[in-house]
Amino acid sequence: MAKDSISAKLPLVGIIMGSSSDWETLEHAAKTLEDLGVPHETSVVSAHRTPDLLFEYAASAEKRGIEVIIAGAGGAAHLPGMTASKTVLPVLGVPVESRTLKGLDSLLSIAQMPGGIPVGTLAIGKAGAINAALLAAAILGAKHPEIREAYRKFRSAQTQRVLANPDPKAAARELGIAGQPAKAKKGTRA
Repeated sequence: MAKDSISAKLPLVGIIMGSSSDWETLEHAAKTLEDLGVPHETSVVSAHRTPDLLFEYAASAEKRGIEVIIAGAGGAAHLPGMTASKTVLPVLGVPVESRTLKGLDSLLSIAQMPGGIPVGTLAIGKAGAINAALLAAAILGAKHPEIREAYRKFRSAQTQRVLANPDPKAAARELGIAGQPAKAKKGTRA
């Protein structure tokens, strides 16, 4: 099945976030899913400001065809856990970097789910959002061969990029950052 025909389907992944400011992080999940041709939807669903909307979203997701939910949240980061409490779908939590504790608060909030309500917890910020999308594709690939193949091609292309550029000095020269001596701190030797 071609990438375009996958994208024409109803969403398989729901990307939800606690506030519109979280889009700066979660847009990387959406872009990764787009690149893989995985149909998805995005919504702001706050665990604290719109709890009824959150419960409705989580409770109806399976009936609407959603198979994986990516939930990004910062601070207290209740969104992924509360979502998981209302659905049997896999929920992947992305900690959004906060100003106060740089996302460590979010990471710990998402990772410390009680036994019985699992949330797959990813890295803080952009890397976590990208990996949440890749993990969603891997999960979906068990049922959707076209998504598995898109993910396989992504992984192969990633490997080829690394193999094509094995010399870090060459990459640094291309970026114009090679050959610059490190500056010594005052009172130390260079």
